[in-house]
Amino acid sequence: MSIKHLRLEGKVAIITGAAGGIGEEAARLFVENGAFVVIADVQDELGDQVVASIGSDKACYKHCDVRDEKQVEETVAYALEKYGTLDIVYSNAGILGSLRGILDLDMASFKNTMAINVCGGATMIKHAARAMIARKIRGSIVLTASIAATRGGLAPHAYTASKHAVLGVVRSASRELGVYGIRVNCVSPFGVATPMSCKGVVLKARDIAEAALFLASNESGCISGHDLVVDGGLTISCNVFPIDAK
Repeated sequence: MSIKHLRLEGKVAIITGAAGGIGEEAARLFVENGAFVVIADVQDELGDQVVASIGSDKACYKHCDVRDEKQVEETVAYALEKYGTLDIVYSNAGILGSLRGILDLDMASFKNTMAINVCGGATMIKHAARAMIARKIRGSIVLTASIAATRGGLAPHAYTASKHAVLGVVRSASRELGVYGIRVNCVSPFGVATPMSCKGVVLKARDIAEAALFLASNESGCISGHDLVVDGGLTISCNVFPIDAK
């Protein structure tokens, strides 16, 4: 009988926005591959339910509003105190934001979207990298971007702007942190679990989690500053999906 290869065996990971959706799928997949996971979110009840379903021996929950730098710093400290190390951060927390057009843009909503999607990710990089450098950990940091990071007109203005900024932060941080052996990458999904406009595959949260797992694992050990697009070929195929579902 073959023994399953655990791609994250013994690793410790923080995943933000992990009380549901892509983050939850990533938490389950990381644990399946041998990791201990801190599920960070603002949805306490859902977060506790995810931990209960995974098992408290492999996962734990920490309330963390990524707009608050102190809470981000405390989440990193919590992971270090509980597990003794921090090898992986998957900064996945994000919101779609307001759907208003540019002529009726809600600036308060715009700033909130940027605070969560961009500042939250940058703050998580900051404090995770500080911890990794202090402990000489050759870690992996992954952020969720979007195909809206490279194309306009696919999402609301604030979301599009925020994901462009996420991509910039990833590329910039990867250059600075590479000398410490810390890799910084992002995964860019199209809409998840949405039927395509033509005959083809349907992206699921698990597909994005698999991409994050690859970037978190040693299998991508020579990859940094990369934007891993998971979109069924949309961005190179004139808004249709070339992958056949057959």
